[in-house]
Amino acid sequence: MTAPHQDALQRLSVELDQLSQHMAAVSVQFRELGSAVPAQVAPAMAPPPVPVMAPLPPPPPMPQPLPPQPMVMPPYVPAPPRQKLSARLQRDEDQNWIGKLLAIAGVAVTLVGVVLLLVLAAQAGILRPEIRVAAGALLAAGLVGIGIRLQDRPGGQVGGVALTATGIAAAYMDVIAITTIYGWLPPALGLVTAAAIGGGGLTLARRWNSQQLALLVLVPLVVLAPIVADGVTLLLIGFMTALSAAALPAQLGRDWMWMHAARTAGVTLPLLVALFITSVSGDLDDAWLLGGACAVAALLAVVSTIVLLPTSTRSTAMGLLTVVGVLPALAAGVAVPRVPAVLMAAAVAAGMLALSVSGRRIAGVVAPVVVIWSALSAFAALIAVTEAFDGEVEAPALLGLALVVTLAGRRSRTAKWIGLAFAAVGGLAFLAYAPPVYLLEGTELAVSLSVSNLAASALAIACAGAIVYTWAGSADLAGDGVRVLSIGAGLVALYSVTMFTVTAGVLIGGVGGGFLAGHMAATICWIGAAAALLVAARRVTDPQRRTAPIIGGLALTAAATTKLFLFDLGTLDGMFRVAAFIVVGLVLLGMGTGYARSLAQRDEARTA
Repeated sequence: MTAPHQDALQRLSVELDQLSQHMAAVSVQFRELGSAVPAQVAPAMAPPPVPVMAPLPPPPPMPQPLPPQPMVMPPYVPAPPRQKLSARLQRDEDQNWIGKLLAIAGVAVTLVGVVLLLVLAAQAGILRPEIRVAAGALLAAGLVGIGIRLQDRPGGQVGGVALTATGIAAAYMDVIAITTIYGWLPPALGLVTAAAIGGGGLTLARRWNSQQLALLVLVPLVVLAPIVADGVTLLLIGFMTALSAAALPAQLGRDWMWMHAARTAGVTLPLLVALFITSVSGDLDDAWLLGGACAVAALLAVVSTIVLLPTSTRSTAMGLLTVVGVLPALAAGVAVPRVPAVLMAAAVAAGMLALSVSGRRIAGVVAPVVVIWSALSAFAALIAVTEAFDGEVEAPALLGLALVVTLAGRRSRTAKWIGLAFAAVGGLAFLAYAPPVYLLEGTELAVSLSVSNLAASALAIACAGAIVYTWAGSADLAGDGVRVLSIGAGLVALYSVTMFTVTAGVLIGGVGGGFLAGHMAATICWIGAAAALLVAARRVTDPQRRTAPIIGGLALTAAATTKLFLFDLGTLDGMFRVAAFIVVGLVLLGMGTGYARSLAQRDEARTA
């Protein structure tokens, strides 16, 4: 027997010995259990004694789970019962709005009574003019005096503000009536007097720190002053402008946005109404004065916004009110001669552009305000261009403006959007003066229109390239947006190139041979641009950046080939057709050969 077999038998013998010892220990335990319990039957024969095996150590105790922690629930608090309206009205703090509402109603009714005294009583011949004016003045003085005394008493703030506002507005309308209806005061003296009254009342509002007093003076005048002045006239506009200017010092250092809105509306609304009436009636006798009033209103609105922004917590709303304030200057072209209208729009565009550029240096100017001012500058520039360049010159002017804005503002997202908007408007104007029908059949145009279309075509091509260049090099537009923009710019460039060559051909050679030569040149330009894109792609080492020019070149090649077979083959004749096919074919051969060589050289460089 070999050694491995002996080892196996020895291990088996040891295991049998251990098993017998274990069985002996079990029998001993059974015997001890039987001696403890009385047996009913004869005990079994005891096995032979064997050595007792040591008991195994007890297993470690299992970890016991923690006892559940008591959860503390917050006590239920019932919602307070909703009080009825009658119970709420019994509290003093909830009755304050009742007093304010009644005071506002009293202001409105009293001022309507003053208007009836000054206007309707005069029309009906009731009382003499001196008595009516004196009664209005005495009523105004009495109301202001009572309001000032009531303001200093406990609980008299609401009544004091309402009475004082009523008296100031009544005095202001009394001066308007003296100047416009009765003519007792010259316009200049009437404006000074009215400004003094309004400024004094609004200074009182500043002293009391009451924006409500300012609003109760301004808002009723916006509605009732045209009734007293018998319509919207230049003199009324002067009164409202003087009131707005006089109210500005009272607003310094105060966050009174609603007062600023009332001041702006008090000037803007009469001016817009006057512009509309003048444009409908055609009466341009006072057009220059009306234009001057629009310019003053725009200047006042811009200066007010700059002065009030540092203390305002609603900067965006203040920026929007600037737009409202300059609207009359931008809409002046409907009733004002072209020269002042263009000058005002250009001045607004230049001024708002300067403020947008230096906006961060002005206290209180935040990013939304800069965006609003930039958009306002662009809109004003658009109005100035359309007013100055009428007719066929409009498209080149707009496209040129778009090109300048796009390139000059390439680091600003707002400027790029403005340039894109200008390009869209200019493109529509270009399409209106150079429709696609000019490409389908030879059309003889005036020399001025032909030159305009040539300039617009060249500027449209430049705009398309500039827009793609500025947007593709920034992170302001996602990848899909850049691709869509590039496709659109490519289509615009193709149309503009074709329009340029066809227009130039017709201008030089007429609607016959010139038209055919223009289309031949357009096809050659298309295939030449495709070749240029593929050559540019060969010089790009980055595979991701190389994809765009390759796709563009192949798409342009397909477009040129399609035009060659679907349009040129049937439209061109004679040498124009021959030249187009030969030139395009040679360019395609050169493109294929050059691209194959570039691939081979790249493979050799990779394996070297």
